[in-house]
Amino acid sequence: MPYYVFKITQPTELIKNLDFQDAFEKYKDARALARELRKELPLDSGVTVKMIHASNQLAAEEILMEKREESVVMEWEK
Repeated sequence: MPYYVFKITQPTELIKNLDFQDAFEKYKDARALARELRKELPLDSGVTVKMIHASNQLAAEEILMEKREESVVMEWEK
């Protein structure tokens, strides 16, 4: 399964814009691109770069679009 690299912007809480960058067979190649893209971004750009391992690009996009619940941090875990 290939690794997909995306730039993600989230103008509102409900909307995510995914910008596909590239796909790689090797983890190291995908990680290198993701790190390079992160270095180029200004800190306050509001853009995140994510790498995802999926069977195809559509599956990767679906995983990234899922709304995740925030984890509950207990007092002793702080």
